[in-house]
Amino acid sequence: MIDFAGNAPKPESPAQVALSFGSNLGDKGANIRNAVARLDADPRIKIVALSRLYRTAPWGKTDQDWFVNACALATTTLAPRALLAHVKALEVEIGRTPGERWGPRVIDIDILIYDGVALTADDLKLPHPEMLNRAFVLVPLAEIAPDRIVAGLRIDEAARRLGAAAAEVTPLE
Repeated sequence: MIDFAGNAPKPESPAQVALSFGSNLGDKGANIRNAVARLDADPRIKIVALSRLYRTAPWGKTDQDWFVNACALATTTLAPRALLAHVKALEVEIGRTPGERWGPRVIDIDILIYDGVALTADDLKLPHPEMLNRAFVLVPLAEIAPDRIVAGLRIDEAARRLGAAAAEVTPLE
């Protein structure tokens, strides 16, 4: 069992995680596919499901180009904070540079869920505190994990509750 300090699971029992991906600079779809492939190439992470790519409106800061978003389910032997450090380093490797909050980015990778762990720290909150308010997360996640429960809600039900915002998240493929 993973403790609240984020200690690592045993390698024989990898944690199940949900990740979200977003990009609105360069070849947006290629940026996401690159991030997913690089995560899956790491022996400590196995991508087990990937949503389609979705075109989404910018969120938080709306005066920027549209985004491509996707979600993935994975298993990992990395502890929560180690996984966070890994995805943040990968963002930089792919070309993300520091910028304004919710501003344009080559790639953004968020940990949404980590094996049912509830964690509140300055650098990591699990489950992701805003995921149930973001159609660009819930629609792709509902495609691959509709029955998953977060905060007492099924993911597909949470997506439906967003109504018009969810309807604006459209598949690219």
